[in-house]
Amino acid sequence: MSNATPSTSYEPQVMEPKITAQWLNSDAFKPNDAKESYSITLPPPNVTGSLHMGHAFSGTIQDILVRWQRMQGKSVLWQLGLDHAGIATQMVVERQLDAKGVHRRDLGREKFIEKVWEWKAESGGTILEQMKHLGFSIDWSRERFTMDETSSNAVREVFVRLFEEGLIYRGKRLVNWDPVLETAVSDLEVVHEEEAGHFWHIQYPYADGSGKSLVVATTRPETLLGDGAVAVHPDDERFKDLIGKELILPLCGRTIPVVADEYVDPEFGTGCVKITPAHDFNDYEVGKRHDLPMRNIFTNTAHINNEDFIPEQYIGLDRYEARERIVADLKTEGLLLKTDEHEHKVGRGDRSGAIIEPYLTDQWYVAIQDLADPAIEAVENGDIKFVPQHWEKTYFEWMRNINDWCISRQLWWGHQIPAWYCADCDNITVDRATPDCCSGCGSKNIKQDEDVLDTWFSSGLWPFSTLDWPEESAEMEKFYSTDVLVTGFDIIFFWVARMIMMGKKFTDKVPFKDVYIHALIRDKDGQKMSKSKGNVVDPLAMIEAYGADALRFTLAHMATPGRDVKLDIKRIESNRNFMNKIWNASRFVFMNREDVKPDPTIQPKNDVNRWLLSELNTCANEVNKAFEEYRFNEAASTLYAFIWGTYCDWYVEASKVSLYKGDAADKHETQVVMLTALDGWLRLLHPIAPFITESIFQELHGEDARLVTDEWRTSFAADEAATARMQRIMDIVNAIRSIRGEMNVSPGKKVEAHFAVSETLKAELEPQAKVLASLAKLESITWVAADAEVENAAVAPLTELKIFLPLAGLVNVAEELTRVAKNIEKIQKEMGGLSGRLNNAKFVESAPEAVVTKARADLAELEAKLAELEASKVKLEALT
Repeated sequence: MSNATPSTSYEPQVMEPKITAQWLNSDAFKPNDAKESYSITLPPPNVTGSLHMGHAFSGTIQDILVRWQRMQGKSVLWQLGLDHAGIATQMVVERQLDAKGVHRRDLGREKFIEKVWEWKAESGGTILEQMKHLGFSIDWSRERFTMDETSSNAVREVFVRLFEEGLIYRGKRLVNWDPVLETAVSDLEVVHEEEAGHFWHIQYPYADGSGKSLVVATTRPETLLGDGAVAVHPDDERFKDLIGKELILPLCGRTIPVVADEYVDPEFGTGCVKITPAHDFNDYEVGKRHDLPMRNIFTNTAHINNEDFIPEQYIGLDRYEARERIVADLKTEGLLLKTDEHEHKVGRGDRSGAIIEPYLTDQWYVAIQDLADPAIEAVENGDIKFVPQHWEKTYFEWMRNINDWCISRQLWWGHQIPAWYCADCDNITVDRATPDCCSGCGSKNIKQDEDVLDTWFSSGLWPFSTLDWPEESAEMEKFYSTDVLVTGFDIIFFWVARMIMMGKKFTDKVPFKDVYIHALIRDKDGQKMSKSKGNVVDPLAMIEAYGADALRFTLAHMATPGRDVKLDIKRIESNRNFMNKIWNASRFVFMNREDVKPDPTIQPKNDVNRWLLSELNTCANEVNKAFEEYRFNEAASTLYAFIWGTYCDWYVEASKVSLYKGDAADKHETQVVMLTALDGWLRLLHPIAPFITESIFQELHGEDARLVTDEWRTSFAADEAATARMQRIMDIVNAIRSIRGEMNVSPGKKVEAHFAVSETLKAELEPQAKVLASLAKLESITWVAADAEVENAAVAPLTELKIFLPLAGLVNVAEELTRVAKNIEKIQKEMGGLSGRLNNAKFVESAPEAVVTKARADLAELEAKLAELEASKVKLEALT
C-alpha cells in the first residue's frame, strides 16, 4: 500500500506512457491458465493503414470487453494481426516505383514481390504501434499476418478442399473490371454515385432497305461495337411486327436481330434497348436467353480491341476517345437523332476511382450456395446473434440473394492461386504443395496461375487461421469459437458473412457467438469525415491534447446502439475535465487516508457511508449489466453520474463532517468507506478509462499492484432504507440551493433555516443535521411544528416538510426585484423576435431545417428561463 498522494495536476501526457510501459513489460495482456476463456479477434487493419477515429472507436469497444472479462479471472485472448490488403498495398508500392520511373512489369513478379515485403518491413504495421497509445490490451506477442506461413497453409488447405469438392471452379463470366488496376473487383468494391452524362439517341436502320430505322437511346455509344441485338418488350404494340427482323448495326455494317425480352421497360427511353452481352450485366443475361454472341470490345486497360468485327479506325483508342469518335461519325452519317442531358449512376472502383467496366473474362469462383445455407441457419437458430438485432435483416437479404463469389484477382501481391496449367494437356493441377508435374499426364511443362486470391478469401479464415488451423492446436481448442466480433456494418458482406461461411464449413462451429455492429463516427454536424472536407478528427492529436482516457470515455459515452456518433471535440475536452475531477477527488482521498486500507466487507453505521456503498452496489450492477448487453453508452453514463455526482459532489463534501468534526470511530469508518468506494469505482471504470484508474489504483494499493489483472467486483453493502434517507437529505439541500440561486444569495454566505416537520421526520433528519448544514451552507437549523409558518422567509415545500429561509439582511429585495424585472423584459423581447420568425410560414418553409429547429429550441429555452424568473419574482414579492 502507498501513502503517497498523486501529483498536483492531472498530466495524461506524462502518466499514460508510463502505465503503457508497465503493461507492455509484463504478461498482463497474455492469456492466463484459467479454464474459462474469452476471445476476440481484432479485425485486422490493412498493412497500409494509419489509425483513424473508426479504429479508435472499434478498438475501444473491444478493449472494454477484453479488460472487463480479464478482471473476471478468465483466460483472455485478444488476437491481433494485419491484413495484406492486396490492391491497396500493391498500389502503394507501385506509386513509389512510378516516382522513380519504374513500372512493376519492368521488375517482374518476383522482384516486385520482394519490394512489397521490403516496404512492409520498413513501413507496414504503423497502425499497430499507434494502437498502443490508446491502451489496447492486445496480446502483442501473437501478431499474425494474412500472408504469414500459418495463414498461407490455411488458405491453400481451404482452396484445395473446396476444389476437390467441386465448390471452386474456373469459368468465363462477366465481372466488374478496373481498367486502371487491371483486375476484377467485387460488387462490394464498386461505389455507385449519380453523375452527369448524356443520352444519345441513335438510329439503327432496317436491314430490308426500306429506309426506316429504330431509335435506341444509350449512355454508352462506344459499346455499340459489341452489340448483339436490339431488344423490345414482347407486349409493346409499337414493335411487335419488328421482332425477329434484322437491323444494320451503325458504323459496323453487320446485321443484328430484334429480340423480345421482358427485361425491357417500354416506358423508359425509346422502349428499345441495345444489347451488348459482354459489357453489361443485364445484357449478359438477355444474351444468354437469346443465344447472342458475346463480343468483347475492350482490352484489359479499356482500349478498343483488335478484332475483325470492329472497324479499323477505332482499334487501339481509349474507350472515351472511341466514344467521341463514334458520336462524331454517327453525326456525319446522319444516324445521331439527338443528345439529351442525363443524370445516371456510375460505378467507380473504391481504390482507383476508375469507372468500372463490365468485362467478360476467365476467373475462379466459389459455388457459394452450399456454404451460404449453413451460415444463414446459424443466425436463424440463434447460434450467432447480431447486436443491434436489426442488422440480421441486412445479413439475410444479402445471403439469401447471394451469387457465386469471384475469388481471383489480376494482381501480383497476395496468395497466388495454387493451380497449375499443363502445356501438354487440358488438366489443371491443384495442390497444397508446389507440384513437380501435371497430375493428369505427368508432364513437367506446367505453369502456375498468375492470379492471386481476393483479399477477403484469407480474411474469411482469420478467426481460425490465427489459431494454427488446420493443426489441432491447444489455442484452437481453448479460444474457438470466439465470443464476439466487433465491426462496422459496411463489412457485413465483405467479411462477416464470409467468416461465418468458412467457419461453419471447415470447423463445423460458428466463428463467433455475437456480432456487435458499431455505428459510424461522423463530425459534430453529422457529416462523414474526409480529408477533402477538412473535418477529420485525428485520434492521435486528441490523445496528445486531452489524453487517451478522455477520448476513450467520449467514444464509449457516445456508443449508442444503432445511432451514428457525432463527434464534437468539445465532448472530448469535457471528458478531460471529468478525468481531472477524478484525479482531484483521489488527491482529497489520499490526503485524508492516514494508514487506513479499503475493506469491501465493511458494514458501516453512518447513514452517509451506508448510502454510498449502497449506491456503489447499484452502480456496479448496472455497469456490469450494460457491458453484458453491449450498452457501452449506458455504462459510461452510469459511471459518470456516480463518480462525478454521487462520489465527488455529494459524498466527498458530506464526508468532511466525519473527517474533520466526527469522533475517532466515525472518522475511521468514513476513511475506510471512502477508500473502499474509490477502489470499487476504479475497478468499474478501468475497462473504459484504463490509464487513470491504473495509476490511482497503484497509489491506493502500492506500486506493485496492477488493476489490469485484479478482480472485478459488483457486490457491496446494499441498504435501501439508508438510500431513501440520504435522498431526502439531498432533496432538502437542492431545494435550499435553488432558493439561494433564485434570490442571488452569495454562495459563501451562511443562512438560517427553519424546518417545519413532524416529530417522526425530525427524528430521522436530526442525526444528519451537521451534514445538512455543511452541504446547504446553513448557519443553523431550527425545528418547528409541521403546520408552522415563518414570516418574511422564502419557502420550499417538500413532501412532509417545509423549509423556510429568512432572508432579511441577506437579500436587498428592492434591488433583486429590479434585476429580475430587467431580465424578464430582456427575455420577453428576445422571445418576441423568435416567435415572430416562427409564426412566419415563409420562414418555416424556406429556412434550412437546422435553422428552424434551433430557433424552436432557443424559444423553449427562453420560456423555461422566463418561468424561473417569474417564480423568483413571486418569492421576492412575498418578502416585501
